[in-house]
Amino acid sequence: MDYSQIVLSVINLVRETGFFIKSEISKVQSHHIIEKSVHSLVSYVDIEAEKKLVHGMKQILPGSDFITEENTTTRSESDFIWIIDPLDGTTNFLKGIPVFSISVGLLHLNELVLGVVFHIMMDEMFYAVKGTGAYLNGQRIKISSCTHLNDAVIATGFPYQVKNMEELTGILHHILDSSRGVRRLGSAAIDLAYTAAGRFDSYYEALINPWDVAAGILLVKEAGGLVTDMNGNESVLFARNILASNPFLQAELLSLIKKVKQSNHFS
Repeated sequence: MDYSQIVLSVINLVRETGFFIKSEISKVQSHHIIEKSVHSLVSYVDIEAEKKLVHGMKQILPGSDFITEENTTTRSESDFIWIIDPLDGTTNFLKGIPVFSISVGLLHLNELVLGVVFHIMMDEMFYAVKGTGAYLNGQRIKISSCTHLNDAVIATGFPYQVKNMEELTGILHHILDSSRGVRRLGSAAIDLAYTAAGRFDSYYEALINPWDVAAGILLVKEAGGLVTDMNGNESVLFARNILASNPFLQAELLSLIKKVKQSNHFS
């Protein structure tokens, strides 16, 4: 399979879909918005964007299967599975905050082989094919070289459904106390792409979905980074939590998280 050709087709499709999303920014009205679950919103833009992506990817790789956020297609059995978030950062999009993206990952026999993240409003196309490195608009990107947590800028996100909030608050408190700063953009796919590009030194999040992180996982790995769940397990795509960073910081962050989880207080 020539993934180098497939990724070019995916990039064109994603860019075209991104232009559609951008064109709809001022058109979404309150009656177009549905609350899927607590604080989790969707509009016709998410749904139509996903339909465009699914239709295009069926042409790019006939017979492939899909895992999608908005469930606009039925599952089949295939060695190839596209994992799609048509609009990661829907709340930002609906509020006019220019930080939202399209995320597309491709699994072959349960291994990530291709990933694309498009930061729509910045016109930044991040992409990777397994074994060939990670790129931003044609230029190779690499993970940061930050060696100490106190110099690091860490990205994170917060779950819509409040579970284990005391533990998550404890982790955040300790990272805030130990690092240069914490950022919360509202798009996990962009967080991972920025980590791959060295803009963030690390990213972690709990209660995350595979379509949010599939492409970004490959981007970080191909940029020279490490990706595990927050317990250090390498099987992370469906783990529902994630920690990605450069090789210098991963062990230190895992140790910090472990200490917080084992603690009975968060002082």
